[in-house]
Amino acid sequence: MNDDDKEVLKIYSFLTAKPVIYVANMSEEEISEPESSDLYNKVKEFGKKENAEVLPICAKIEEELAGLEDEEKKAFLEDLGIKKAGLDQIITTAYSMLGLRTFFTVGKPEVRAWTFKEGMKAPQCAGIIHTDFERGFIKAEIYSYDDLMEYGSEQAVKEAGKLRIEGKEYIVQDGDIVFFRFNV
Repeated sequence: MNDDDKEVLKIYSFLTAKPVIYVANMSEEEISEPESSDLYNKVKEFGKKENAEVLPICAKIEEELAGLEDEEKKAFLEDLGIKKAGLDQIITTAYSMLGLRTFFTVGKPEVRAWTFKEGMKAPQCAGIIHTDFERGFIKAEIYSYDDLMEYGSEQAVKEAGKLRIEGKEYIVQDGDIVFFRFNV
């Protein structure tokens, strides 16, 4: 299909037109070095031909992880030589393939994560929270999650000069922490 055909068919949201992730279920012995498995490499080659992602997962390990607390999960994965749990890999990959990103809002009662499409501008992201926010958008106060982790508090981020004021043309980035200023 050419680009025009793809654009016309896009409105129908055919399942066959969606990105694909293949999950290769591997043994506990293979999972720490999936590239050493001939079967995994065959699945990976097949996925490459289809422009699909292939993730090595051990379902048995995932089952064991489901019953553990966060600290125990981390230690368990480290013992096995695995950097990231399979479920986390699937979520991260799916988000990326679909062009989805996350920004955060912080307030006294709660911290909230909001999903948006990559490339959206600040007013559009404000509209995800409430249509009035988009309609009356003035500006956005923004700092990154990474800066918050580095400096430890919102106040320390401000003191380090990492908080910025952005306007209507700002393209929101994954991990931005945003306070929208608006007037309706």
